[in-house]
Amino acid sequence: MLSPYAIYDTAPPPGVPVLDIDPFSAPFFDDPFPAHEAMREAGPFVWLGQYNIGAVARYEHVREALTDWERFSSARGVGMEDFERHGRFRLPSLILEADPPLHTRSRGVLSRALSPPVLKGLRARFAAEAEGIVEQVVAAGRFDAVRDLAEAYPLRVFPDAMGMKREGREKLLPHAEMLFNSFGPRNALFEASRAQASFDWIEEQGRRENLSPGLGLVIHEAADRGEISSDEAPLLVRALLQAGLDTTVNAIGATLYCLARFPDQWERLRAEPALAKAAFDEAIRFESPVQTFFRTATRDTEIGGARVQEGDKILMMLASANRDPRQWDAPDRYDITRKTLGHVGFGAGIHQCVGQILARMEGELVLDALVRRVKCIRIAGDVVRRHNNTLRGLASLPVEVERA
Repeated sequence: MLSPYAIYDTAPPPGVPVLDIDPFSAPFFDDPFPAHEAMREAGPFVWLGQYNIGAVARYEHVREALTDWERFSSARGVGMEDFERHGRFRLPSLILEADPPLHTRSRGVLSRALSPPVLKGLRARFAAEAEGIVEQVVAAGRFDAVRDLAEAYPLRVFPDAMGMKREGREKLLPHAEMLFNSFGPRNALFEASRAQASFDWIEEQGRRENLSPGLGLVIHEAADRGEISSDEAPLLVRALLQAGLDTTVNAIGATLYCLARFPDQWERLRAEPALAKAAFDEAIRFESPVQTFFRTATRDTEIGGARVQEGDKILMMLASANRDPRQWDAPDRYDITRKTLGHVGFGAGIHQCVGQILARMEGELVLDALVRRVKCIRIAGDVVRRHNNTLRGLASLPVEVERA
């Protein structure tokens, strides 16, 4: 049955399996794994009949769609809507929804702003904040690992690093929620999140006059050197503010959720604190905070031997790829000693998340501060999942800890 939010009437290519799966429904958000398996086993390219869109769920073909920007465009929108057909309702993007040469220019600026030397200069401040907030929650003994840590820590250090004013920072999370909901259909989730966000407010945060010294002004200085235009600089600042927070929040939350569920892995981390980075990356593979993105076929082509038509929207199931048994041994096991190189939790190719090094640093510092203070961590109440058209995360994770 066609979803009321479907916007395409395209017929499936000949021979492509048609599946009655809704990846934007509450049952799917609560337990996507059976649907992931069904999509992987149905074939390399499947058709989601409720929306008349194609999808890839196997690692090989998700990575192919991610890395071949010439055949599978981001510039026509990484959400369900095709900008060439439906127009653009999201604010202009110079990085996420752009292809070369515009993307190349923009990414170069952001890569320098978030370069290893820059992040090395931020590390001491980020570490001190992690120590302080972790000491506070551990002293309480029982806390909400999402609200009190996974949200509170990035919301403190990331806007500081950007040079954002302290007033109004609480609006950043609703904006990110709205942005990632907008990549799916215009369903109730999208409408509810849009009601909580102000396009004018987020635009203002990227302007030079609203920033103190930090990463935001580094981007504006690139405009002074002529690397980008003065009109493009606030758009890049806004892009980082919108997309650089929610994914980190969900990634830290996913890591804490995994370590609370799998005490043997917490014990392994306590025995080998140097595995903090690996524990964070394995949680991203295992839980995939970013579940999906779209691409648009720029020409008639094929993927996995299946015919794809120009203009077809293709939903890339990143989370499914990260648990594809064709790629990973025992993919449904959280194992902090696993070699996770190649997971697509941060994307792949030219559109791979430019802020991943910052997210990894934040995750590592939180785990490092925790593992020195906490003997064990246990779930201490009802875990509440937050539904989003693109992201997988928690609204609440009550835990109790025993001090080391």
